[in-house]
Amino acid sequence: MTLVDYTAFHSRKRPSRNSVHGGDGHPVVLFVTVNAEHRQRVFDHPAAVDCMLDAWRNARDWLVSRYVIMPDHVHLLCVPGGIPVPDFHRWMKYWKAKVALSFPLPHSHPLWQRQCWDTQLRGGEHFSAKWEYIRANPVRKGLVANPDDWPYQGMLFPVAWLEH
Repeated sequence: MTLVDYTAFHSRKRPSRNSVHGGDGHPVVLFVTVNAEHRQRVFDHPAAVDCMLDAWRNARDWLVSRYVIMPDHVHLLCVPGGIPVPDFHRWMKYWKAKVALSFPLPHSHPLWQRQCWDTQLRGGEHFSAKWEYIRANPVRKGLVANPDDWPYQGMLFPVAWLEH
């Protein structure tokens, strides 16, 4: 597997207020990173992961396609759940609140950093590159030797046009 140089993808210095642009006939795919407050290591156990997956399954304005849940942050690729494109930041607030309310470690509150990092992907090659970056994150952090060995990753909603 080839590791992707992630620095080539960043052009913004700050998280966006609303980077979602839809309606031009092109598919919308977002690459999102969400950090735990103070980068606390609270996500790398099955109960935390189940809590997050339940929130994503029930927050259907956006659909989480692929994800990797790291000890102190989350990476995901998501697509709109409907047309017109739903408000992304309202969806983020909703599922983060759902997770925080049912999170199995109550001493970890506040749970989330307020902002997230979101980047709209422009094509299939960006999707593949982002997914490879996400998958390799546990290897880069020294948590596993092979990306397939990281237990907190997967796909919730397959998106046919992404999976070629």
